[in-house]
Amino acid sequence: MDRMPAAHRRTAYAALAVGVVAIAWSAIFVRWTEMPGIASAFYRAFFAALALWPALLLFGGRSRTGLVALSRGAIRTAVIGGIFFAGDIGLYNIAVRHTSAGNATFLGNNAPVFVGLISWAVTRKLPSRRFWIALAVALTGAVMIVSVDARSISHASGADALSVIASVCFALYLIVTERLRGTCDPGILLAVSTSASAAALLVIAAVSHTSLRIPGLESFAALAGLALICQIAGYFSLTYALGHLPATSTAVTMLAVAPLTALLALILFRERMTPLQVAGGVLILVGVWMANRPDSSHGVEPAME
Repeated sequence: MDRMPAAHRRTAYAALAVGVVAIAWSAIFVRWTEMPGIASAFYRAFFAALALWPALLLFGGRSRTGLVALSRGAIRTAVIGGIFFAGDIGLYNIAVRHTSAGNATFLGNNAPVFVGLISWAVTRKLPSRRFWIALAVALTGAVMIVSVDARSISHASGADALSVIASVCFALYLIVTERLRGTCDPGILLAVSTSASAAALLVIAAVSHTSLRIPGLESFAALAGLALICQIAGYFSLTYALGHLPATSTAVTMLAVAPLTALLALILFRERMTPLQVAGGVLILVGVWMANRPDSSHGVEPAME
């Protein structure tokens, strides 16, 4: 990865931190919707698209010009990324309804493994040793977080499998987004991919005969939280960061979502956290630090790819 000014690097990491905190609320809001997973995923993308397009067209400035100049190839790639993201949040939302928030969040954010392998398959360039060490440390911590649930919720294995498939979709979304961010404005990219996600989820809901009825005001508020906090704030920040940071180190950092979600679930749903799970959260943060610490030999961002 090319060297980048320190100010830009700090901004990118700050955006990534905002994204992690915002996305950590996903499982919480999904629980609060009291709706089928596909339905809540659809409204997350649909409401976000409804907010993004007017803001982009009215206040986008250079983004409006970038939208007009967007090539068909870029639009097609952004749509493909949106379809991958639809698979991610659709499967993840279903899993959250049938297993613990911490379990689904860990397995659904297990994307770093797949990002590293897919990046190697596409570029034939294996990520650095630091990436794999950081990933091993973070994943060890994540396994510690869900180990207690794994012993007590064995019947949720089907939901856990959906979470793993969701993580593959998320890995593909990260890779597609990183490829586009070199030439595409983050607002445009998020608007196009989110609209594609909403369209794909609407088709899935229709085919699966999933009701899109919103039960009440509390469910609507939770859906608004999913759209505004998790989708717009979270994924705009993530999309911005992917324009300046490698998908590999970004994916490892996303593992920090798991301990944050577990902490929120402890506070809001009284999902217990054992000392083993707390230690796992600390290990994840150590892995995130290892993935993102500056290269001491150059004083620049880590060369994770």
